[in-house]
Amino acid sequence: MKLRHDFVELAAQKAVPFNELCRRFGISRQTGYKWMGRFKEQGLDGLADQSRRPLNSPSITLPAVEQHVLGVRAQNPAWGGRKISQYLSDQGVVQAAPAPSTITSILHRHRKITEQASSDATAWHRFEREQPNELWQMDFKGHFPTLGEGRCHPLTVLDDHSRYNVVLQACTLTNTATVQGHLTRAFSMHGLPHQINTDNGSPWGAPKQPGQLTELAIWLIRLGIRVSYSRPFHPQTNGKDERFHRSLKAEVLNGRSFATQDEVQAEFERWRELYNHKRPHEGIGLSTPIKRYRPSARAFPDTLPTPEYGPDDEVLRVGWNGKLVFRGLKLKVSNALQLMDVAARQNPEKADTFDFYFGHHRFMKLDLNEPTTTR
Repeated sequence: MKLRHDFVELAAQKAVPFNELCRRFGISRQTGYKWMGRFKEQGLDGLADQSRRPLNSPSITLPAVEQHVLGVRAQNPAWGGRKISQYLSDQGVVQAAPAPSTITSILHRHRKITEQASSDATAWHRFEREQPNELWQMDFKGHFPTLGEGRCHPLTVLDDHSRYNVVLQACTLTNTATVQGHLTRAFSMHGLPHQINTDNGSPWGAPKQPGQLTELAIWLIRLGIRVSYSRPFHPQTNGKDERFHRSLKAEVLNGRSFATQDEVQAEFERWRELYNHKRPHEGIGLSTPIKRYRPSARAFPDTLPTPEYGPDDEVLRVGWNGKLVFRGLKLKVSNALQLMDVAARQNPEKADTFDFYFGHHRFMKLDLNEPTTTR
């Protein structure tokens, strides 16, 4: 049901060819057109296996409107007046949604807003990328225990421009294989972003050797994705994903306990559908992320490309354990680069200085006059 909703919304945007989108979702063109037709005629009800009772009523009284407000608030305890007003309007639950100030008054009157919640309701204003898929932000949210299957580590990936949640996955491990597997599914469905930003922690960063490439970073670079890292102790660099974590905690995790990872994932999928398709987002003018998101035109390749270098580059093969010899100097680079080709490129601004690249990514700078100083 949730995948069908994602499909019809993305297909309507026509950002990638219909055949390609069907391929990414693993369905035939006939199935894709069937979902599109049902959605056009019946909306979300047409995507379900069984019909749903409509929520709107042709004649609704003021007390009934108030009950709708309280009902939405009960289902989403962290939502305030602006979100609830926009949600009621978007979903057509009432003929004329009350103003945010009216809804806030209703919530206060029924003691649904505490003084602490009022003081915490501060606006967030951030720079954002101009187009979807220019930048994805990725991180693990703080882990929490389940009753029977150890700790859960939520992996989150957010599109910077639209705030569209690309990945929300309950994980038992935080290693490279786990992240790469979930990113592969995301790339196959949504295409490749131009850039991914993370913090400096494992598995995407090397906290003990800042700037060194990890196995995951090398995979992303070979896909043509630019990899960047937040400054140490500056989580606001990945601020939109951090804000997403706050919403996830407030609207899903607070006061809850889960028995299994599957139970966590089921709740994540329910909330992700709400977050992407229905929940008004104040950071994007009370729109919903799906209205601003478009799948990437850069398809996930069947074969992992090998980096190519220019004719003026000095191509070098990294030895075992990251050993690299250049102009008689023995250098140490990331172990993950062993048996791969890198390029030394003359720095245009300083003589006897070389920049070292893996693909498009510069990972080290070497001054031959100060060979012990590299970065």
